[in-house]
Amino acid sequence: MVLTPNMIKLTPTKFKKMEIKPIKTEQDYSDALMRLEEIFDAKKGTKEGDELEVLGILIEKYEDENFPIDLPDPIEAIKFRMEQMDYSQNDLAKVIGLKSRASEILNKKRKLSLEMIRNLNSIMKIPSEVLLQAY
Repeated sequence: MVLTPNMIKLTPTKFKKMEIKPIKTEQDYSDALMRLEEIFDAKKGTKEGDELEVLGILIEKYEDENFPIDLPDPIEAIKFRMEQMDYSQNDLAKVIGLKSRASEILNKKRKLSLEMIRNLNSIMKIPSEVLLQAY
């Protein structure tokens, strides 16, 4: 079938703008969360899916600026990760060196060395920015 100009009908479509604005106040934040909840299951690539993606970015930015979360204490992070991995103090000693060092670290009597931090990061997957903090 060959299309002729008489057979082709161009239909203009309107591009509707998303009504998204920066989140500046608690009310804006509350409204954004309510809208996010309404469109949470939107399919990717749809108008609402695009709105969901942009709204998520704006909400994340607002939360990062207004509700910052501090990094955990390095030793508490080690203890928490040990619990998650079902590690004993002996297991930790294998990661950082001697058993006595593991005890000193866990009791905050010894600081973490750079080599210990590298091992904790690579073996136990504890972020180095957490381990590098003063305690």
